[in-house]
Amino acid sequence: MAPAATRASASRGNFGLPWFLLCLAFCAHVTDEALTGFLDIYNPTVIAIRARWIWFPMPTFAYREWLIGLIIANVILLALTALAYRNARALRPLGYFFAGVMFLNGMGHTFFTVLGRTVPSVQFPRPAPGFYSSPFLLVTSVYLFLRLRATHQATADAIVDA
Repeated sequence: MAPAATRASASRGNFGLPWFLLCLAFCAHVTDEALTGFLDIYNPTVIAIRARWIWFPMPTFAYREWLIGLIIANVILLALTALAYRNARALRPLGYFFAGVMFLNGMGHTFFTVLGRTVPSVQFPRPAPGFYSSPFLLVTSVYLFLRLRATHQATADAIVDA
């Protein structure tokens, strides 16, 4: 008989695969943004918004710090994949947050591609930087949402059985 951890990681009662796929989509998205000049649009957008609303909380970034920060975030998220395969209850809120942020990220890149600008003073030729990987963010974030919801009962049942 297989150990319980092996059975749990092999069953469909976890959200490991969609978590892992969203992590890969996020890695592809960071690469897409880095190769298509995302910060050339992002930083002027933040500056323009701050000129209008001084309280706007988003920072501007230098390329190196932005890329290193996103690489670290990707490594941490990928390292949490084992917990997602174990259907770790503590990871579920982060899973919902991760899926939500990535869904909004993908929608934002798609929306700004349609507009051809972020704010009136920051226009760009279409598509927006990061657009090519946006469909992967959208699909995998929805997949993670669905698996988190489907595996919620498995988590609740495991607590009752314990």
